[in-house]
Formats: sequence, C-alpha cells, structure tokens
Amino acid sequence: MTWHILGAGSLGSLWATRLARAGLPVRLILRSPQRLAAYRAAGGLTLIEAGQRSQYAIPAELAEADTPIHRLLLACKAYDAEPAVASIASRLAADAELLLLQNGLGSQDAVAQRLPRQRCLFVSSTEGAFRPADFQVVFAGNGHNWLGDPRDPLPPTWLDELQHAGIAHQWSPDILTRLWRKLALNCAINPLSVLHDCRNGGLSEHPAEVAALCAELTELLQCCGQPAAAQDLHAEVQRVISATAANYSSMHQDVAQGRRTEITYLLGHACAAAQRHALHLPHLSHLQQRLLRHLRERGLPLD
Repeated sequence: MTWHILGAGSLGSLWATRLARAGLPVRLILRSPQRLAAYRAAGGLTLIEAGQRSQYAIPAELAEADTPIHRLLLACKAYDAEPAVASIASRLAADAELLLLQNGLGSQDAVAQRLPRQRCLFVSSTEGAFRPADFQVVFAGNGHNWLGDPRDPLPPTWLDELQHAGIAHQWSPDILTRLWRKLALNCAINPLSVLHDCRNGGLSEHPAEVAALCAELTELLQCCGQPAAAQDLHAEVQRVISATAANYSSMHQDVAQGRRTEITYLLGHACAAAQRHALHLPHLSHLQQRLLRHLRERGLPLD
C-alpha cells in the first residue's frame, strides 16, 4: 500500500526517504504548483546520513490529485494539521489510516474529530533531523517513534514495514501518556530557551525557574489524569537539558527565523488545561504571558 506523506519538512522527509530506500511505495503531497516544480527540478529528496548523501526520486503530487489515499503520514506543523487534512479529505478512503506526527496536544483530537470514519494514529517522536536546504534532510540523531490510538489498543498490521525501513518504533497503548510527558518537557524547556535566548544547556543557569515550572507541570499532569507522565518530571527535564545542551529548541529556532511557533499546542494547551481544572499555576501562567509579549514585540503570530 502506498505511503502518502503530506508535509515534506524534516521529519516527513526523513520518513519518506527511509521508506523509499526500503523499496516501499511512497508519494509526497506538496502544497503548490510552485513547490511541485521546484521539487521536480531538484530531482527528488536527498537524505544525508553519517555524511553520506543519497537521493530518492519519490513521486510527488498536489493535494487535488484524484487518486485515493489509504495511508497518510501527516508531518506538518500542529497549526497546519486541520487545513492540511481538509485539503485531501475527499481523497481519503473509508478505511484510511492517518499517522499524526505533530508536536504538543490539541491538533490530533481536532483532526480525529474531523475524520470520524478513518483511523487516526498519534505519533510521538524523539528522532532528530533538520533541512540544510530545500528537499534535503540530515538525519541528526537516532531516536524512537511511539505510535498509538486512544480509541483502539490493537496495533495495525503494517508495523513490520517500519521495521523493514529501519524506522525505530513501538506500539504504545498509552500513547496519550507519552504525548503529555513530551508536552510537559517542551513546556519546561522551549519557552525558557526563547526568553533567555540560549541553547538548551543554558537553562542549567536557571535552576530555580526550571524547578518551579516542573513542580507546576507535575501538578497539572496529575490533575489531568496522567500520573505516569508526571513521575520524576523534574529529573527528566534536567537529563534532557544536559543531553541536548548544544541544541537550540525547536521553538527557539522558529523565533530566531521569524516563523510562527506552536505555542497554542504546547504552553497554550497546558495553560488551557489548567484553567479547565481551576488550577492556580502562577509560574506557568506568567511564562505564557512573557512568551506572548516576546512574540508580539517581534511581530510574530500569537497562536
């Protein structure tokens, strides 16, 4: 069965090239005739791994193509997920399966509610990749992908294709726990890295601020019915800061390059959940206000 991939960013390109390398049928869905022409002129996607470059002439098409989609990897930004799915909804087969590879929380439920007939699998990834140029992707760090379906604990039958493609993965019946945990890690690290304009390792100079956020995020996770996601959160945040000390967070990169952030699906989702549960989390709330002010001063979107 063909893997359609919508979102040829870093992770989408990383999945596409590895699936193609394994001989599996892959098709990219690009957003405009201009992007399609540029892609064809480039000759395909280039994967750079351990210094070795390999190009894959993966077929590409526009959203309005008329072939049916049975399996879709949605690898766009969280704020683009709903409009992206709307652009190809008429092509989705009744039994289509979608893999939702978005940061944070909120966009996955929105897509799943829009597509009640299709199966939506949520994906949490720790793989590292970046694009040095258009239609090129560097595999920057081995990681893992957890897949799960909050509505159905049974794994799909095609997971062996990921194994064949060398995509490290695991079926996770408790995928929401993993996504909440990653959300909390991102909320403790990303906004502070933006406000202090530092690499992740620079946050070791602000231990009290990190500790206060972790305490409030732990309280939030427990109140949201996610005790496993809350366990030893502060220790893991410190471990991630140390392990990724030389890296800039994804939110820092977005702000530095004048791009829209995913604040609504990260810190915004956490603060909205706190409000729903009538939780008073002053450090988290103040962090959101500081970040919004920072974005406003730079003329960046606040959602």
